[in-house]
Amino acid sequence: MSEYTTGELAKLTNISVRTIQYYDKKDLLKPNRLLDSDRRIYNDADVSRLKLILLLKNLGLPLSAIAEILDSENSMTVLNLLLEQQERALKTQIEVSKNKLKLVEEIKRNLPQIDQVSIKSIADIDKIMNNKKSLRKVHIHMLLWGIPIDLIEIGTLTWGIIKSDWTPFIIGMIIVAIGATLLTKYYFQNTNYICSNCNAEFKPKFWAAFFGVHNSKARKLVCPNCGKKDYCVEVYDEKRSIKSA
Repeated sequence: MSEYTTGELAKLTNISVRTIQYYDKKDLLKPNRLLDSDRRIYNDADVSRLKLILLLKNLGLPLSAIAEILDSENSMTVLNLLLEQQERALKTQIEVSKNKLKLVEEIKRNLPQIDQVSIKSIADIDKIMNNKKSLRKVHIHMLLWGIPIDLIEIGTLTWGIIKSDWTPFIIGMIIVAIGATLLTKYYFQNTNYICSNCNAEFKPKFWAAFFGVHNSKARKLVCPNCGKKDYCVEVYDEKRSIKSA
C-alpha cells in the first residue's frame, strides 16, 4: 500500500497543505501514522476518504454534516441518496440550460424582426417571442386550410382535362374562391404591422395590405402614425385574441 506525506497528498488531490491540516484539526482526516519527527503519513484509504470529503463538500454539505455521514454506519446508503439527489438536480439544471439555449437560438433567428421593435426589457423580448408563436399558429392554420383548397382546384382541373367535363371544375373554383376569401380575411384579421420608422403598431386597410409589396416577414405599407411608406414587420394582432377571450 502506498504512503503519502501531507505535501504529497495535497498535490495528489489538488488542494493546499493548509486544507489537509484543517481537516485533521476537525477530525475529518487523520493520518494513518505519525513518524518520530511528527510527520503525518497517509495511505490509500486516507486518499479515498479525502476524495469523498471533497466530493461531499462540492455537493454543498458543511463539514459537520460530512463528519456525521462518514462516521455513520449507513454512510454508503446516505452517500448514494445524496448522489441521486445531485444527479436529479444536475439533470434539471441541464434541462433548464437547454430551454435557455432554445430561447437564445429563437431570439437570434428573429433578430431581424426584433431589431425593428423598441425593446426596453426582458419582458418585451418575451412578449415578442410569444407574439411570434401566435403568428406562427396563424400561418399553420392557413396552410392546413390551404391544402384542401389546392387539392380541389388541381383535382377538378385534372378531371376536366381528362374527362372533358368542366362542371366540377366550375363548382370547384367557386368553392376555391370562397375558401380563399375566407382565408385572406382570417389572415388580415389576425395580423398587424409595426412601422420600422416609428415603431407604431397598426392594422392597414385591406386593399392596401392585399396589393402591398411583401415578403414572408414584412409588407410595404404607409404608416398611419408617421406617414412613411416602408417595409413594416408582420406581427400577431394580440387585441384580436383578447376579444376572442
